Amino acid sequence: MSRFLLFVAVLFLFAGCGTPTSNSDDSEMDVFVSDLMAQMTVQEKIGQLNLITPGGGIPTGSVVSTGVEEKIKTGKVGGIFGVYGPEKTRQAQQLAVEESRLGIPMIFGSDVIHGYKTTFPLPLGLASTWDMELIEKTAQIAAKEATADGIFWNFSPMVDVSRDPRWGRISEGAGEDPYLGSEIAKAMVNGYQQNDLTSTTTMMATVKHFALYGAAEAGRDYNSVDMSHLRMFNEYFPPYKAAIDAGVGCVMSSFNDVDGVPASGNKWLLTTVLRDMWGFDGFVVSDYTSVNEMIAHGLGDLQEVSALALKAGLDMDMVGEGFLTTLEKSLEEGKVTEEDINKACRRILEAKYKLGLFDDPYLYFDNSRPENDILTDEHRQVARQAAARSMVLLKNENQLLPLKKTGTVALVGPLVDSRSNMLGTWAPTGDFNLSVTVLEGFQNVVGNDVNILHAKGANISDDPAFAEKINVFGPKIFIDERSPETMLREAVSVSRKSRCDCCSCW
Repeated sequence: MSRFLLFVAVLFLFAGCGTPTSNSDDSEMDVFVSDLMAQMTVQEKIGQLNLITPGGGIPTGSVVSTGVEEKIKTGKVGGIFGVYGPEKTRQAQQLAVEESRLGIPMIFGSDVIHGYKTTFPLPLGLASTWDMELIEKTAQIAAKEATADGIFWNFSPMVDVSRDPRWGRISEGAGEDPYLGSEIAKAMVNGYQQNDLTSTTTMMATVKHFALYGAAEAGRDYNSVDMSHLRMFNEYFPPYKAAIDAGVGCVMSSFNDVDGVPASGNKWLLTTVLRDMWGFDGFVVSDYTSVNEMIAHGLGDLQEVSALALKAGLDMDMVGEGFLTTLEKSLEEGKVTEEDINKACRRILEAKYKLGLFDDPYLYFDNSRPENDILTDEHRQVARQAAARSMVLLKNENQLLPLKKTGTVALVGPLVDSRSNMLGTWAPTGDFNLSVTVLEGFQNVVGNDVNILHAKGANISDDPAFAEKINVFGPKIFIDERSPETMLREAVSVSRKSRCDCCSCW
């Protein structure tokens, strides 16, 4: 019993003092939102819980919404993502503000993971800098560029602690250390939000994926997570908590289950820990169709899992539209209450209030900004600095590096002359056509003083089916039709022809 009481005490100590204190701004917001909700029908409240994507913009998933324009006009959309550019986002906002009954503005989101158009090193690379000021600066630049393109809600930072190298999304986070992950979580939230969500150069951050997404068994994405609560709080929860303490506006639920319950319907995670213990007062959005995917866990049909998610503390349904299509029926059948719907609706309306949208729904749609605020020389210089700081030299045998700008150099590998892979994974907002390949980079530096040879050496993958899946959002894997033996012989040949003038090595 004494150990149990001590454990409980530790948990509540960890919970800290996250509950925000009330002030006059909160009181004004509460009055405004209450007055607005008094005018809303149940259908309009449920509409605020619906996040859609029309497709054709910035791709992040395989499902797209249908009948988008009509849904916006009838108040059935609370937010939208996959649309960018101030002209397009303004047009979409006009549908909500000028053609729906109450004119409630939408929020516009996107995955801005390691830069917007100016692309920075992968988050795992940024973590290698241990430079919180620089990391915060990269997030600040990302926010400035994204808001210039009409996007002011970000599905970042991803702070999942990951210790299994088999998990495919390690590169999107800060790695295995909870302290480093916590510091980076704070830096990124501060960089995106800058303590002023009404500024036209800041955006609302979303900490993800809550919770334990990086601890899936065997590194298999979406798999179960089975661990003690002691380990959760000590080793995996700190980065999420750090983001909450930094004032992050939104939390995204994860796909995996925790203690046998999928996170998107896990009341212990979304209410007991997140709100009761940590005092989070923002809203919770699901991951891409994660509510629908609870069906496969055996928790019922779409109506049942949607009701479960709402009552657990999930506020907004991403793309799946389970809330939109089933909550009214669940209300009639007593599976949810109007108070459940009101809580979720209020949190989303409060987010829009904090973003300044009720004062000016078109705050972020300035046609002059993209040219002035995106891919500037200053931003590119910070990206170059971040790339340099992120590089870690593990070994320099015989002091071979740095190479002298003389002799013959061989560059071997399938990424040497690949422009489409230079941005790294999960960079849906970047333009790889603007990137510089490794081969071009070497040529730019050495000019005609060094003879540069290169060989592909091997394919990234020889499996056409796998390549087709990888290339769904753009070309990443090009399968050379030559045999592996032929490519290997070419790589050996160019390597033998290379030599530096700093030593006698071949």
